[in-house]
Amino acid sequence: MIDTHCHLTFDDFAGRVPETIDEALAAGVTGMISVSTTPPDAEQALHLAETNDRVWCTAGVHPLYSDRGPFEWERLRRVASSPRCVAWGELGLDNHYDRPPRSVQDAVLAEQLAFIGAAHEGGRVLPVVLHCRDAFDDLIPVLRRTRLDPTRFVFHCFTGGPADVRKVLDFGAMVSFTGVVTYRNASEVAQAARVVPLDRIMVETDAPFLSPEPVRGKRPCRPAFVRHTAEFLANLRGDDWDTFHAAINANTERFFGVKG
Repeated sequence: MIDTHCHLTFDDFAGRVPETIDEALAAGVTGMISVSTTPPDAEQALHLAETNDRVWCTAGVHPLYSDRGPFEWERLRRVASSPRCVAWGELGLDNHYDRPPRSVQDAVLAEQLAFIGAAHEGGRVLPVVLHCRDAFDDLIPVLRRTRLDPTRFVFHCFTGGPADVRKVLDFGAMVSFTGVVTYRNASEVAQAARVVPLDRIMVETDAPFLSPEPVRGKRPCRPAFVRHTAEFLANLRGDDWDTFHAAINANTERFFGVKG
């Protein structure tokens, strides 16, 4: 399977990427998508992807980094032109933290979505990885106002409840779960995971954060750990493992164009 969302450029993995990949392969995690937070980070992620055939990358500005502009969008366009880049993002809105202020987040999100729309008109059409924390009612209407295909969005690290996931599903997007779904104090996330159709679900680590049970608290979280989350989800949902495993691989290939 593929870890569809991790951050191999973060300091936790400095000098440790080869051993991290080897560990993942030994666990049956045959690839990983290193998701970017700023244009320079996207360039670093692309370098990793171009030098490791089990790594792919994305190009985007994370809402919690939206106060680090002004942003050179052309740098993201260059990253996205590589076949090793498989998505835009992560981008979106975050109401959990006070900073950056929403006014800054809103402005960068609008600019970024307009940039992506223009980029699609003249180049590759890539899916979009979304960061949405406590912001479903704010973010989904913004996305609806774009011309971007709702089925080409994924709400990563889903931490809402059943009502929130129904909003996402009604919109038409994919849903991806991290180790949070395995936590005993995240029952609403587990309830939401039961609602998602089999053809709309993906798994990830968000490494170096959010190590799943039974390795919760271990830092850094590593791509190899995504298997724990996948096995938990199959059991939680009552899905046969082979069926669930085949589905998440098919969903990942269809959405990102990468094979597990």
